[in-house]
Amino acid sequence: MRRVIVQESDFDAAALQRALYEACAGRAGAIATFTGYVRDHAPDQATQTLYLEHYPGMCERELQEIGDAAMQRWDIGGYVILHRVGELPRHAQIVFVAAASAHRGEAFRACEYIMDALKTRAPFWKRERLTSGEQFWVQARDADFDKTRRWDDAPAAMPPADQEQEQ
Repeated sequence: MRRVIVQESDFDAAALQRALYEACAGRAGAIATFTGYVRDHAPDQATQTLYLEHYPGMCERELQEIGDAAMQRWDIGGYVILHRVGELPRHAQIVFVAAASAHRGEAFRACEYIMDALKTRAPFWKRERLTSGEQFWVQARDADFDKTRRWDDAPAAMPPADQEQEQ
């Protein structure tokens, strides 16, 4: 299963994980998942909403390329990438990523790679509105680009430098 979804509506993470597991027809010994939520801008600045825009068509293609790159790099049997767009309130689910593999290490690394690449390559734009009324476009962080570069520089089977090898 190679599934990419961009939608406004909320999602059921358990149902997405179950569908990936079933699509792997018993070959998945592990499914690693990540669910991201709209969080407060800073400890002293509450977020009211996060508005996400995307480039339809291009966004889905880029997410598919990221997922396919993970499949080529690690021995995963499939993935799900779901990202929401539109106006989301604080604490809403925003993104879901899952990778299925026979072994946990492959699934963990693929899931993390997909999420890191998504943050720097997928054409999404985020506008945050705080409870104070302040609004601003969220800028990409250098740390996100650094994480993606570590993956690009690492041998295919190896995780970035800040992770330990699976024992």
